[in-house]
Amino acid sequence: MKLMGYTALYRKWRPIVFEEVVGQSHITMTIKNQIKNDSIAHAYLFCGTRGTGKTSTAKIFARAINCLSPKGSNPCNECEVCRGILNESIMDVVEIDAASNNGVDNIRELRENVKYPPSKAKFKVYIIDEVHMLSQGAFNALLKTLEEPPSYVIFILATTEPQKIPSTILSRCQRFDFKRLASEDLFKRLKYICTKMDIEIEDEVIRLIVRNSDGAARDALSILDQCISFSQDKLTYEKAIETLGLVTDEFLFKLTDAIYDEDPKKAMELIDDLINSGKDISQFLRSLINHFRNLMMIKMTDSLEEVIDMSRENIERLKNQGEKFQLNTIIRIINILSESESNIKWSSQPRILLELAVVKLIRPNMDNSIEGLLDRIRKLENKINSLDFKDRKEDYTIKAPKIVSLKQNTYKNTDTVSQEKISRHDKDKNIKENNSLPEDSHVDFKKIKEKWNIILKEIRQSKISVHAVLMEGNLVRSEGNKLIISFREGFWFHKDATSKKSNSEFIEKVISQITGEKVKLICVMEDEIEHNTNEEEKKEEDFSEKKEEIEQVKEYFSDFQDKLEIIE
Repeated sequence: MKLMGYTALYRKWRPIVFEEVVGQSHITMTIKNQIKNDSIAHAYLFCGTRGTGKTSTAKIFARAINCLSPKGSNPCNECEVCRGILNESIMDVVEIDAASNNGVDNIRELRENVKYPPSKAKFKVYIIDEVHMLSQGAFNALLKTLEEPPSYVIFILATTEPQKIPSTILSRCQRFDFKRLASEDLFKRLKYICTKMDIEIEDEVIRLIVRNSDGAARDALSILDQCISFSQDKLTYEKAIETLGLVTDEFLFKLTDAIYDEDPKKAMELIDDLINSGKDISQFLRSLINHFRNLMMIKMTDSLEEVIDMSRENIERLKNQGEKFQLNTIIRIINILSESESNIKWSSQPRILLELAVVKLIRPNMDNSIEGLLDRIRKLENKINSLDFKDRKEDYTIKAPKIVSLKQNTYKNTDTVSQEKISRHDKDKNIKENNSLPEDSHVDFKKIKEKWNIILKEIRQSKISVHAVLMEGNLVRSEGNKLIISFREGFWFHKDATSKKSNSEFIEKVISQITGEKVKLICVMEDEIEHNTNEEEKKEEDFSEKKEEIEQVKEYFSDFQDKLEIIE
């Protein structure tokens, strides 16, 4: 019985001509023009993340410059040299893994072999993969050969971390940066492969694979290979989710709704289902972060299909869900989830960290970060603005003075009434005196106004929460040593928070430190300023009217002046 070896999809569908290299036309076009114009450099550096086509492009390049019957700038892949390079029977194209051959001795051996011309091909090509793994000594040994190689030698260096390569090496190479594959390009490539292989697959499954490949063609083909092995018939979205251990979009929408509704019971039930189904917590967190990233894109742009790789139906659901959240809230959630994902990698209790993160999202009062505080203030603003505040007008009706009855017990009752009035009068007077501010000093309002931004900056550095509410106030004027700050309609919370004793004293202290002015902070609503002005005028009118009434009463009871005391 003859055993048939299975070839992985990413090897079976490796590009063999430049046109099959997906999403790197800016590189393939340049290389094709160099081949066409016979202006080939002696050293190239291919940079980019995994699975973007660096090694594949290098091999196509090696065949194209050595092909006996090239088709334009592409190799024919049929001649003796092309077939020899493809099946690795020709030693003129050498692929070296720098991760396992990173010593000085390995490079010295390479330098010795460079001296010998190619046996069958026109050029001797050295493809050094993961070149950043070479030691410093190995780089130094390679330097001279790389600078002045024989005319028949071409070096192609490939790396995922170009920043680790010495500048002396970089300056001797032509550098090409391979970019991550665009979602649409990768979708078309996978669709093409599935069609050629007669695989029945839903478009939603392909989009799921593309999202989880992180822009790498090799990763995408490996995931597709895994899904095909699981399903013997049509590959559906549910089967792909089960195969890859992912959570459905429906699950993410439900958990997001629970977070918005601040429903811990529902959220913990969903987390419990997640754990019991054996899903990977780190993978789930990445999916949840990506979900909130999509919600952020809803807030940021109208070109959603270009930045969100989902079906139109799910994009509409994202729009509806995104309307519930403020942008700052979404950013705060992404920060908390990203921090949890990082911590889970090193934790022996990943479930607890996940539950803790979800609790923080549901209970923003537990989050003391700036984003958390701003989010809480915003929610209070929304609640206050949703209330129906009616205009509250003071009743300035003046009650007529009571006429004292002239009976036998008049003196006793009069004395009692007088004592009560005097007591109440003294009490009101004390309250008025306590609430009033000394007028013997006047603050320099112009000086405070000029340095107001400096004052706000100092407050922000010390107490961000006080700065957040004070920012909604406006300097109006000064009266004596009073500094009046007004707040717009609907900002009752900011006014009350600023008026709070601890906050107002802190603000007064900062003003004194910066300007040298000792002030008493008075917070009012904008509509109260005009209202108070009218109130003072009305009080003066009422006082005049009341004085006339008192004179009339005095005149009426003039015969009893020795027995009756009238309190003005």
